[in-house]
Amino acid sequence: MNEYIESCPRWRGLAVQPTGGGSGSESRQREESSYDEEGVRQAVRLFLKSIGEDPEREGLVETPDRIARACRELFAGLQASPADVLEKHFDVDTDELVLVKDIELYSVCEHHLLPFHGVAHVGYIPAKDGVMGLSKLARLVEVYARRPQVQERLTQQIADALVEYAGARGVIVVTECEHLCMSMRGIKKSSARTVTSAVRGLLRNPATRAEAMSLILDK
Repeated sequence: MNEYIESCPRWRGLAVQPTGGGSGSESRQREESSYDEEGVRQAVRLFLKSIGEDPEREGLVETPDRIARACRELFAGLQASPADVLEKHFDVDTDELVLVKDIELYSVCEHHLLPFHGVAHVGYIPAKDGVMGLSKLARLVEVYARRPQVQERLTQQIADALVEYAGARGVIVVTECEHLCMSMRGIKKSSARTVTSAVRGLLRNPATRAEAMSLILDK
């Protein structure tokens, strides 16, 4: 990939450097995990008892089953592989930015197990061998959002996966989220939004990065 970049006058001198993020081993560990639905039911019953509730009362008796089913969906990313999502390419040779904005994301903060939600903006300069379907960028966001997460890591994982599994020559990912652990407890600041970014490869070039950010910020 770096040989191609050096042969392209527009990008010469901006070869992609490894990020060392270790997303390959992380992906393998995720694939080995499994979902224990009965374990979730038992944990919910214990939680309800521990906070002083009666898990057998009418309004709660089916709650463990509901949460067990819901958590299978909410944390489906633990059993998903980013490599599978980014496997297919279309034969289009371009060195221009591809950007998908306002991808809705819903995740769960791993510190308090409360939701955070917002949008992701994902842009990349494709590999020489082709572009990905636009829906794959949204699916990649889902893979990493549907896990216990912190927003900073989520943003980095999306960027690193595009480099590692799609061979992207440049990547920019910006996420904007509201965290319910700040809105409904603690400091209780419901208007606060957290913005994180990750930039890789050719998008580190100041001019190219500025172009990408202008497109992201253009509402």
